[in-house]
Amino acid sequence: MPIEIRQFPCFQDNYGYLVRDVASGAVAAIDSPEPERINAELAAAGWKLTHIFNTHHHWDHAGGNLALKTKWGCEIVAPADEATIIPGVDHQVREGDVVRLGESSAVVVETPGHTVGHVVYRFADDGAAFVGDTLFALGCGRLFEGEPEQMWSSLSKLAALPNETVVYCAHEYTESNARFALSLGEENPALDARANEVFEKRRAGEWTVPTSIGVELETNPFLRADKQSMRGALKMRDAPAAAVFAEIRRRKDAF
Repeated sequence: MPIEIRQFPCFQDNYGYLVRDVASGAVAAIDSPEPERINAELAAAGWKLTHIFNTHHHWDHAGGNLALKTKWGCEIVAPADEATIIPGVDHQVREGDVVRLGESSAVVVETPGHTVGHVVYRFADDGAAFVGDTLFALGCGRLFEGEPEQMWSSLSKLAALPNETVVYCAHEYTESNARFALSLGEENPALDARANEVFEKRRAGEWTVPTSIGVELETNPFLRADKQSMRGALKMRDAPAAAVFAEIRRRKDAF
């Protein structure tokens, strides 16, 4: 069944998302970055919160769980590998599990790397994926708990989704990510054009999220570690993709 998505900024650079199943009126918050803002958005839309779908345990993603649960009595769904450190969990999920939101459903994709238990919620029928801090527009999450090989595997899962999949990531980092991507020196006209578009949007105060899998495959350096043009730019022509990814992540961490 179709869903409605309401996107709004939280904190300094987070995005919050409310997902509503049109048929039943059930509403899920994707993470709980700022409960006061989430409640304001619910009020503005005339919606009632029934679920929270947590992607991972970081405070700007799960810190509002208990406040929202106290107000709404909502069900909290969270990755099984982080359930003991996420507040208020009612239902634990793993790879391939299906979570229901009224008559709509999302498939759970495990994407460890940023944290050990990070998950993505993919509403396949609606062409939408809520990716938390695994994938960003022109970037990816820092490896706070995982290893490069693990994160490359997680990103490869997302890269295999249909190109038209709309990607809802959790932060507005795109301008900085674009500057970094350009610094790598890969010959990529698509990246050049996208970077200019990103800079113009940010100057105008516009959002650069959501993005799509197809756009990220063309321009996101972290998804291009298996491309010869990227290997050549980094002088790693014979290196495995995971090693190229690790070098890109190392450079971004120091950028």
